[in-house]
Amino acid sequence: MGSASISVDEFQALEQKVLQTVELIKKEREARSAAEAARTTAEAQVAALRAELAARDQDIAARAQEIAALRQEISGLGFAQTQMESLLREREAVRQRVEEMLARIEEVI
Repeated sequence: MGSASISVDEFQALEQKVLQTVELIKKEREARSAAEAARTTAEAQVAALRAELAARDQDIAARAQEIAALRQEISGLGFAQTQMESLLREREAVRQRVEEMLARIEEVI
């Protein structure tokens, strides 16, 4: 059997590599932790934006219903306006006939 001996320089080089590896692992864990925190924050922001979008969609739907109701009301007002104009024309025609009848009655008297 032979004796395994490591020189001091080889041991220090190996120790240095182990320390560098430990430092790399430490940095990787910190980077992973930061990435996970960033992902969690991003997911929360996405969820908040989706909720806001859903609320805005509901608001838009409600406003569309309001607009439809207002359009219906306006079209009803248009019908009422047309009816009013028709009644005014009829009233004017009746008034003219009454005036003509009164004029004939005055001629007779």
